[in-house]
Amino acid sequence: MGQIKVEKNAGGIQGLCVIEPTVHGDARGYFMETYNQKDMEEAGLTMQFVQDNQSSSTKGVLRGLHFQKEFPQGKLVRVVKGSVFDVAVDLRSDSETYGKWFGVELTEENKKQFYIPEGFAHGFLVLSDLAEFCYKCTDFYHPGDEGGLAWNDPEIGIEWPTLTGEYKGTASGEGYALEDGTALNLSDKDQLWVGLKDTFHF
Repeated sequence: MGQIKVEKNAGGIQGLCVIEPTVHGDARGYFMETYNQKDMEEAGLTMQFVQDNQSSSTKGVLRGLHFQKEFPQGKLVRVVKGSVFDVAVDLRSDSETYGKWFGVELTEENKKQFYIPEGFAHGFLVLSDLAEFCYKCTDFYHPGDEGGLAWNDPEIGIEWPTLTGEYKGTASGEGYALEDGTALNLSDKDQLWVGLKDTFHF
């Protein structure tokens, strides 16, 4: 294989992949291939990407858990600045791991990438002062097709690192904070998502 190392079925969940690129570095800096179709195909990853996105978020921001219902997206995600804890939740109704989650820390230092196929909810928590987050998608963004899952649903039980607070029956971030006191910061929309038993599944 070429310039990547792939951990398939990460966390025991079919389809999730953690990808580590080969980094060529010296005193001047480094170089790496962030995407090589040939290497991906040699690893058995034949998805086709149609859109690249990038976001910037401050510490304590939690984005998610998101998916598209009729036009599901596979996502290849990475961090180019800072660090995040990135999470996928299996929403495939015919999956043996339906409702299970897996998370991985993505940082500008470890340069790991995380592939989340169609049929998952996805989100991340920003652990650094600032994080720049990049991802490739297998389908386009379709307004009006958005779905979501409560980030703190106790039925799923995601263990967000350094985050403390008490579940009060909603996805509101009120009362939650990182260990340094930074308050959890969610969009109005992300505070309204419901739990696994009440949400859409594939």
